[in-house]
This record gives sequence, C-alpha cells and structure tokens, in this order.
Amino acid sequence: MKRWLLLGVVLAMSGCAAQPAATQAPYARVHEFYSGEGGIFANAYLVETRTGVVAIDATLLESTSKDLRKKLIAIGKPLKAVLLTHGHPDHYNGVTNLLAGETVDVVSTPGTDRVIRESDAAKEKQWSPVFKSEWPAKRTFPTRTLIDGAALEIDGVKFTVHDLGKGESHSDSYWVMESGGDKTAFIGDVVLNRVHAYVSDEHTAQWLANIERVKRDLRGIEKIYPGHGEAGDLSMLDWQRQYLMDYRRAVAELAANKPQLTDAAKQRLVERMKAVLPNGKLEFLISLGADAVARELVDEKR
Repeated sequence: MKRWLLLGVVLAMSGCAAQPAATQAPYARVHEFYSGEGGIFANAYLVETRTGVVAIDATLLESTSKDLRKKLIAIGKPLKAVLLTHGHPDHYNGVTNLLAGETVDVVSTPGTDRVIRESDAAKEKQWSPVFKSEWPAKRTFPTRTLIDGAALEIDGVKFTVHDLGKGESHSDSYWVMESGGDKTAFIGDVVLNRVHAYVSDEHTAQWLANIERVKRDLRGIEKIYPGHGEAGDLSMLDWQRQYLMDYRRAVAELAANKPQLTDAAKQRLVERMKAVLPNGKLEFLISLGADAVARELVDEKR
C-alpha cells in the first residue's frame, strides 16, 4: 500500500514538474538598434522571445544592416519574422542582409507592400548615388501581408498591425506587441523623435490626423519605440505634432500661397526650423521637403 502511495506521489510530482513548460508566461525582450548619423538615425528593433527573435524594420545601409545581423546572432536565437512599419528604404533596405539567405516571413500591410514595390526603383535612382556602395544592391520585399487589426503570434507574444494609410509615407502603420498582459508599441515614422522630419511625400495633414489617432489608440501604453530617435512615452507624439505645425506654418508664410519656395525662402525656413530643433539631426530634410509642403498647402486651399 505504501509503495502504491509513493508511486502516486512520484507521478503527481512528475506531472507538476512538466506542467510549467507548457504554460510558461510569454517572454519578450526588446533589443534596440540605433543607426547613427550615417544611417540617418533609422531605428530597428529585435524582440527576443523564448525560442526566437522578431525584427521590426531593418535600417538603410549595407553596414548598418550587417551590424543588425551581428546583433541578432549575438542573441543566439533564430529569426522568426521581420515586421515592417512603412515603405521608406531606411526601414526595409536592410532586410536582405538581416535574413542572410534564411527563409523568414517579411510582413507588412498591403499598402506598405504596394509602396515598396512601386517606389523601390525610383528610390534607388534617387539615393544610391548619394550612399554609393552603402546602398544595398538587393532589396527584399514583403512576403506576407496583414490587414488592419490582424495579428501574428510567436511564442505567445502577439504582434498586431494597425494600418494608418497616408502620413509620413504613402502608407504608414504601427505594431502593438502584447506579452503577458503588457503592451508595447513600435510606431515607425509616426514620430521621428527629436530628428528633423521627412515631409516630401506631401501628407502632413494626414500625418497630423494619424498622430491624434495613435495618441488615442495607445493610451495607457508606457513604452513606445519610434522609427528615429530615442524610445519614450506618448509625449513624443505631442512633440511631433508641434514640429509639423511649426513647419507648415513657416512654409505657409514663406511660400505666400505659391507651390514652391525661393532659395532665399528655403534658407529662412532652415533657420526657423533649426530654432525649433537645434540639434542638427537630418537638417538637410528641412529644405528637401519645403516645396512638397508648399504644394500640399496650396492644394488644401482649392
């Protein structure tokens, strides 16, 4: 009788020991990667789960994407997926080097997928002479798309995509990660945190509307990772909103209802925006987007 009781106890204990492996709480650790000035301060993130890694964006350059790959290898777990926030090259150019020949899903919204495929050749023509050998000769496009509100789950960590449409790019999105009741957001270029903004896609009005939507959607989420600049909280959205409003106001005054600025007006625009953000990060973007915003403001009045 005692032997049977002892056997029952051993079996019960064995069952208890096996149970936690099946019901472990999800594990998610975010490894941040900042490109620096040469890579136009583009961020990428590696989310380490129990058995693998999920990447969010992949940087611009040959060197930065290879360094991102080294960071992945140092984690010591296989890449499970790459999630893209939008279709600008500083966020998808490095996917090829990050994959290094591995077959892994590259996931975006249908809009981001379309933008990448339609604009990649033009972007290469525009920017490869600037970046020269640092421009990746081969770019990898999305292999899978998810519609607004759809999600994928890896090791119990859930990644949900939210399609914003036009904004900083021709098709923006952000991803919310849920792990064990905690939520974290990767918002791409909805915010370039304390970095001068790329406004050349002519959607600053929609971008402002997206900021208000994201502020509502992310209420209560404490950790937010932007496409450029340091991670922070929801206050970065207020900063980005004010920056865009200052830029639009300055362009409106300097363009005087015309669809482009003179060279002298562009220089004054640079001086005004440097007063708003004096750190010099991506300062060249100030004049680059001036005519695009001038055209946008003219169109808004029609």
